[in-house]
Amino acid sequence: MMNHEMRWAMQKFKTSDGLDIAYVIDDYTDPWRRAETVILVHAAMGSSKRFYAWVPHLARDFRVARIDMRGHGASGIPGPHQLTPQRLVQDVIELADHIGAQCFHVAGSSAGSIVAEKVAIDFPERVLTLGAFAGTGGIKHGLQDQTTWVQKIGEKGLAAFLRDTIADRIDVKHVGAGFVDWFIAESARTPVEVLERFVPMMRGFEVLGDLHRISCPTLAVAPGADPIHTIDQYRVLKERISKCEFIVYEGLPHNITDAVPDRCAEDLKRFILKNR
Repeated sequence: MMNHEMRWAMQKFKTSDGLDIAYVIDDYTDPWRRAETVILVHAAMGSSKRFYAWVPHLARDFRVARIDMRGHGASGIPGPHQLTPQRLVQDVIELADHIGAQCFHVAGSSAGSIVAEKVAIDFPERVLTLGAFAGTGGIKHGLQDQTTWVQKIGEKGLAAFLRDTIADRIDVKHVGAGFVDWFIAESARTPVEVLERFVPMMRGFEVLGDLHRISCPTLAVAPGADPIHTIDQYRVLKERISKCEFIVYEGLPHNITDAVPDRCAEDLKRFILKNR
């Protein structure tokens, strides 16, 4: 039997600051036409694998590029001066350059949404549409102080921390058998020393004052029962982005992109096709 991991055709490219960034291309479009590209940016403590269930919905119509953010997944560990908001944004642009996507759709999950929003803000001429799933304009205004996460992770370990806080992320009563164990094991692959730098950096990564500069059609999807952010903190995207479709997934906690991936991917596909 083929090893389950063999399905992931991981590739890498070297960024302008010398770090290796891993990514996966999923493309089942017709080979005689040039397909538009969708770049997916995962959440903190995640990787490109967390979008696995999105692929069947998107890859028939689009070339799908799933990036591992620096310090996550199979990407390199950033050095002392290599982990900044602008570098995360630049990684997306350099991936697009590397795969020949002059213009592209970009969508993100949680922290990845903030990165995607900043890509749309800084590079409006390149972004066709934006998808922000469980993404506000910055995490520091949320209901939880993420700096305590780092302390608890250091005390308990990442896997134990995730298991203790799983109800903040997933509605465990409505996911398939084995999903929680997989979610925790996959997330716990992220090095603790990376999270000790990544979380404080993300708390300083805010785009609220620049959301009005997003000119492309935007889909904002909010989890309606999120204990990490209020619904009003999500609704600010609708209020400040001129071309924004706002959807609430009622009753769901934070990690909607993992818990209801089919619903998320189908909404994104519908939105992109409508706004071509």
